[in-house]
Amino acid sequence: MEPSYRRSSGLVDVLDRVLDKGLVVAGDIRVSLAEVELLTIRIRLLVCSIDKAEQIGLDWWRQDPHLSVGARRLALENEALREQIRLLETRVASLTVQNEPEAPPSRPARSSRKKTTRG
Repeated sequence: MEPSYRRSSGLVDVLDRVLDKGLVVAGDIRVSLAEVELLTIRIRLLVCSIDKAEQIGLDWWRQDPHLSVGARRLALENEALREQIRLLETRVASLTVQNEPEAPPSRPARSSRKKTTRG
């Protein structure tokens, strides 16, 4: 009988190797009816360490405001800047309307006929 600590250390070695090298599981699920594709689901799963993910260019968690304090701060700053832009655009639009010259009042069209007097 093998001691249980050997099994757990073997699992730790396998997990360490998977996290170090990475493991990708990819698959597609397609639902078709009478040769007409109704639904396609693409599944891609990557299991690796954070260090390995950064090496291969995956760092989406840094930009996700739900997972990163820095991204949350940046999102709040962006929202504040958007609000300032909206206020400035509103002010510019109101100033533009105030400074537009008024159109001259329209005159009735003159008739090109000359009045003749009969005598």
